[in-house]
Amino acid sequence: MQTIPLTKRGAEKLKDELQRLKTVERHAVIQAIAEARAQGDLSENAEYEAAKDKQGFIEGRILEIESKLAAAKVIDPSTLDAEGRVVFGSTVDLEDESNGASVTYQIVGDDEADIKLSLVSISSPIARALIGKQVGDIAEVQAPGGVKSYEVMAVRYC
Repeated sequence: MQTIPLTKRGAEKLKDELQRLKTVERHAVIQAIAEARAQGDLSENAEYEAAKDKQGFIEGRILEIESKLAAAKVIDPSTLDAEGRVVFGSTVDLEDESNGASVTYQIVGDDEADIKLSLVSISSPIARALIGKQVGDIAEVQAPGGVKSYEVMAVRYC
């Protein structure tokens, strides 16, 4: 089984979702199924079908999260010492070479990625271009609008 990299924060987020699915969502859908069954004929009961579909989704998500957590390699960025290199979990300050705009990203696991929070997936083109770079290096990223160049301004492990 392939290991899945997760930050400590990402692992906690998955554990919280798993707990919520098992203790809240699972019980709510079981109750919804029971209420739909009480209405009688199940062959034409839309509420019953919807509840069964939701139950299937919840059980599938529980299995998916349990599998990911079992295969996870949890990395605490604050304990990293990569000698100034960009690695999984590091936070990188970049400057766009074309317009001088500054941007900051943290490289995280696929399940944690959220560009609105400046969290980029380890498998994204920008993260792949940044891995191994140091302050002063130029990372070239193949973007939909063409190649973009970023200078690494700072690398932090927090």
